[in-house]
Amino acid sequence: MLTIDVEKANDVAVVHCGGRLVRGAEVATLRNAVVSEKNTRIVVLDLSQLEFMDGGGLNALVSLHHWTGNHGIQLKLVNPSQFVSEMLTRTRLNRVFDISSLQDALRVLSGVEGDHGKYGKYAAGFLSQPQALAAK
Repeated sequence: MLTIDVEKANDVAVVHCGGRLVRGAEVATLRNAVVSEKNTRIVVLDLSQLEFMDGGGLNALVSLHHWTGNHGIQLKLVNPSQFVSEMLTRTRLNRVFDISSLQDALRVLSGVEGDHGKYGKYAAGFLSQPQALAAK
């Protein structure tokens, strides 16, 4: 089963994924969550709690990469679990995706407009609660 939790601020959506991303309903759930954020500038997929992913899940990530690119949206993958990281590396998709830690991604967003940029408050809220993110 795949769990999705979306947090939004301005034109950034963070999609927290947990459980299993496998062919079928789970892929459709993730796709719907990302596509529903069509009015954002950046979609961040937090993969830290994703325990398993099959070929259908990898295909979904590639499909979302193309969809976001075609709609002028940046797609960033953050905190992939060890299993997901190994799959991305073995398939060489780690060369296709922008992959970083959530903290690094939010630091970049918070610095978009200087120290007090429009994402600063958003990023600070996440950065002040790293244990809560790890627990999700």
